Amino acid sequence: MDLFEHQGKELFARYSLAVPEGEVAFNPEEAVAAAERLGLPVAVKAQVHTGGRGKAGGVKLAADLDEVRRHAGNILGLDISGHVVRRLWIERTSDIAAEYYASFTLDRSARQHLGMLSAQGGVDIETVAAENPDAIARIHIDPVDGLSPQQCRQWVQKARIPAPADAEVAQVLGDLYSAYREADADLVEVNPLIVTAAGDVVLLDAKVTLDANSMFRHDDYADYDATQSRDQREQAAHAKGLQYVGLDGSVGVIANGAGLAMSTVDVVNQVGGRPANFLDIGGGANAEVMSNALEVINNDPAVRAILINIFGGITRGEQIAEGIIEATGRVDIDSPIVVRLDGTNAAEGRELLVPHLSEALRLAPTMLDAARQAVELAAADAGDAGGAK
Repeated sequence: MDLFEHQGKELFARYSLAVPEGEVAFNPEEAVAAAERLGLPVAVKAQVHTGGRGKAGGVKLAADLDEVRRHAGNILGLDISGHVVRRLWIERTSDIAAEYYASFTLDRSARQHLGMLSAQGGVDIETVAAENPDAIARIHIDPVDGLSPQQCRQWVQKARIPAPADAEVAQVLGDLYSAYREADADLVEVNPLIVTAAGDVVLLDAKVTLDANSMFRHDDYADYDATQSRDQREQAAHAKGLQYVGLDGSVGVIANGAGLAMSTVDVVNQVGGRPANFLDIGGGANAEVMSNALEVINNDPAVRAILINIFGGITRGEQIAEGIIEATGRVDIDSPIVVRLDGTNAAEGRELLVPHLSEALRLAPTMLDAARQAVELAAADAGDAGGAK
C-alpha cells in the first residue's frame, strides 16, 4: 500500500520522528483555513501516489492567503503521471540549512534490508546514482541483528554527513529503521531529510509503502487501504479479495500464485500478445473464487480472450476443473477461454473438462501453447469486432 505524504508523516510521528506541522485540505477554502491556523508562509503540496510532484507543478510556496488560494485551485485536479490530485497537504515551511537523502527497503537478492544515505538530498536519487554513485552510502542490515547505534554512526561517516548534525542524523536513522520494521513497510524514503538553521533534523518528505499482507497486525491500516489509487477493474477485484493489477492488453490472465501469474504475463508477451491484467487467485480455485475472477476480467471491455493457467497443489486438479465448469455456468462470458491445467491430479481434471470443451472453452497442454492460443483468439476477435467488443 502506497501512502500519501501526509499519511507517511503521520506514521513517522508515531515513532517520535520530527515532521513539519501541516493539515490536509480538499478544496481552496480548506487550504486557506489551514494556512491561517498554521501561520504563513506555507507549502501547498499535491498528495498523489507518485513522484515528480515538484517538476509537475504540484508543490508551491505561498507567502500570503491569496497565493494559498491560487495555488490550491491550480494544483487540485492536476494530472501528475496519471494521478489526479484530489487532496492537498498544507505545511508550515522549514528553515533549511542542509538537505540529505535516506531510505530503507528490502534487498531480496541479499535477503537483507538495505539502507541508503546521501549528503546530496533534495534531488532525484536516480540522478545521483547515475552521475555520482559514490555519493550514496549503502548498508545491509540483517533482519535478526537489526541496526545498532554504532552502525548508524559509521554509516553517517561513510555518507560524509558533516558535524555537528552527524550525531542527530545517526539517531534519526535508527528511529527511522524502527519505524520501517515495526510498521511492516516495504519502503520508507525521505528526500529531503533536512537540518534546520537551528540544528534540528526534520523529515521534510515521506514516501512510504506498507506490506498489505500485514494488515491483520495493524487495525488502522484499513484506513490506508481505503485511499489506494485503483482503477475501476482493480477496485472491483479488491472488493472480491483478488490480487489484481490492471494492464493495457487484450488477454485476460488468471493464475494461482504470484510467481505463476507473473510467468503467465511474461509468456503472453513472449508470444506476441499483451496481457490485460495480472490476477492471482491464490491457493484456492473453487467455483466462487473462479467466478469472481472471471467476472472481473469479463467486465474489462479490452479483454478479447482469457487464459486460465492453474498448477494444482493442495487444491487438486479435479477440484480446479469443477470450479472452472461451475464458474463458466455462473458467469456469462463474452470472450473465449483457454485453460492450461497441470500439477496434482491434473489428468483427472482435464478429463472432467473435456465434455465441456467448445469454441468458447479450450484446453491446452502447455503454458506456451495456451498463451499462443489465447493471443491468436484475442487477435481474431479484435479483427472481427473491428476493435469494439
